Amino acid sequence: MVDLSKLDVRFGAISEMLPLLGTNDKHLKLLGGIYHVDLYAVGSEIMVASKDETVLAGLTRIFRLLKMFVSRNINFNERDIIYISGLIDKVDDDRIIDLFVNRKEIIKTFTGKPVYAKTLNQKQYASAIDKNTVVLAYGPAGTGKTYLAVLIGIAKLREGSVKRLILTRPAIEAGENLGFLPGDLQEKLDPYLRPLYDAMYDILGHKITEQMIDAGTIEIAPLAYMRGRTLENAYVILDEAQNTTTSQMKMFLTRLGFGSKMIVTGDITQTDLPKQLEPGLVIASRILRNIPDIEIIEFDKIDVVRHPLVQTILTRFENA
Repeated sequence: MVDLSKLDVRFGAISEMLPLLGTNDKHLKLLGGIYHVDLYAVGSEIMVASKDETVLAGLTRIFRLLKMFVSRNINFNERDIIYISGLIDKVDDDRIIDLFVNRKEIIKTFTGKPVYAKTLNQKQYASAIDKNTVVLAYGPAGTGKTYLAVLIGIAKLREGSVKRLILTRPAIEAGENLGFLPGDLQEKLDPYLRPLYDAMYDILGHKITEQMIDAGTIEIAPLAYMRGRTLENAYVILDEAQNTTTSQMKMFLTRLGFGSKMIVTGDITQTDLPKQLEPGLVIASRILRNIPDIEIIEFDKIDVVRHPLVQTILTRFENA
């Protein structure tokens, strides 16, 4: 039987612990699963079935942070706890505290819920978009690259800093040739651009989104339709850029006009290009470094904001 160790976290009363532990001790169980130990709330103390100093030190830091968040009425959930546990050995407490305490609202959803950067890289990404004309962001699925880019674009459209929001993707599955598909252009594009619609619906709702598309304030088109244009006073997002060739990426980036921003997103591990072709996103990320007004953001598995199992799935596939 493993002796129990007491975490060096002081609680004034059991009632102070309850928000930290979660409903039916779900936060306690979650952290126990992450660290592969049993955790117990005994009176106003937290006990751990382990003598491992690394485990005890990590859990102590996490519970001290969570206690501080509770005292400041800062909400956190299971995803936040998983993220903090992944950060604890990588950054100091001040950076974690800054992420949660100094949250800057990006926009409100259609239902009025505020949206914040959920990870340090998301916070850096949002800041990069504000400060730069061109931002390239790559990393695993679920890190919020596209969703945040769309939300920030809508916010900039509302504040009047841009006049149009343009969303594009390479329709690689159709070989960039959509003519053989049934329906009008919008119907042809729907399967490829659905994630972009979903982000807009979250913020604007279906009706306003469709009205803005009809008015041309929001434009959604395949990448091939960008050729020959100069995009001025626009916020332009190229999504799934891992499926662009070098020539397509060059064509897109050279559409940049005055008063515009360009955001390029993708996951370089999931390209649908032929194996002999290096994705345009990879090449652009390599050759456009250290240029003023261009920033490159790399997301990691730790930034995945979907279900916790997504991180596990990503890790298993990489190891396989």
